[in-house]
Amino acid sequence: MHTIEIVHRTRYEYAEPVTLGEYRLMFRPRDSHDLRLLHTDLAISPAGNIRWIHDAFGNSIAIASFTEPAQVLEFVSTIRLEHFETPAEVPPIEAYAVKLPFSYAAEEAPDLARYIERQYPDPNAALSLWAKEFLESEGGDTFATLSRMCAAIHETFTYNQRFEHGTQPPATTLEQRNGTCRDFALLMMESARSLGLAARFVTGYLYDPALDGAPGVASEPAHPHAWMEVYLPGAGWMEFDPTNGIVGTDRLIRVAVARDSEQAMPIKGSFTGPPGACVNTIVDVQVRTLPPAAPVPPRTASLSAVA
Repeated sequence: MHTIEIVHRTRYEYAEPVTLGEYRLMFRPRDSHDLRLLHTDLAISPAGNIRWIHDAFGNSIAIASFTEPAQVLEFVSTIRLEHFETPAEVPPIEAYAVKLPFSYAAEEAPDLARYIERQYPDPNAALSLWAKEFLESEGGDTFATLSRMCAAIHETFTYNQRFEHGTQPPATTLEQRNGTCRDFALLMMESARSLGLAARFVTGYLYDPALDGAPGVASEPAHPHAWMEVYLPGAGWMEFDPTNGIVGTDRLIRVAVARDSEQAMPIKGSFTGPPGACVNTIVDVQVRTLPPAAPVPPRTASLSAVA
């Protein structure tokens, strides 16, 4: 278990004052058995009106609106949390789901249906055929198939930074064999869906404790990241990070989940101004390891029964 603090700063600079529209911010993780949220803070400049909602997936969303034009827009999110390691062993998948293909149980199928539904065109079924290649060597073992697919993207595709908005179509990523972490997550998500599996998109942070404070290491210990999850009966939602070829790890700090990549953007908003008004975008993530939080003393209460 690690206790860490992440400060995520995003700054937009404009050539002249612009009119800011509404911004949807997804910085606040949800408490779970593998993540305990200790503290959050969100600072916005210029000051605006903020309201909080839960979206259709249960993510915590801050909606910021502004009344005055601005030449600089800055968001600073601070989160402090305890993050617990995922066990390394293969999860206990239900017997009926160990091999592909399988059908989800009747009580879960209606809720998973939209996560199985494919969202993007697949010209000439190239994506489907590529996904089926991973079925052959071990006769369709579900977990092994997904693990091989995750490793193949990591080993045979080239990671490229791209600053344009959005995620490229999975067919494009497959054809070009390169992309960003968002592109690779979307590619594996749609590939898993082509095999009849429920999959969803995840955004958050990749955290490497080995780089935290290590002397002579230039790499940042944490940065914004995207990966995907597949629902495996008995094991639940399992994490796969095809960019790094890792499965279920304490290095992944989940913030938001969604059915599609566009629904899990950390920052989504707009401004009104002349073409080329945004002259600079700065994203900086700082992390530090903290001593473990003091345990919360147990509460005592007296109970009385009323006849």
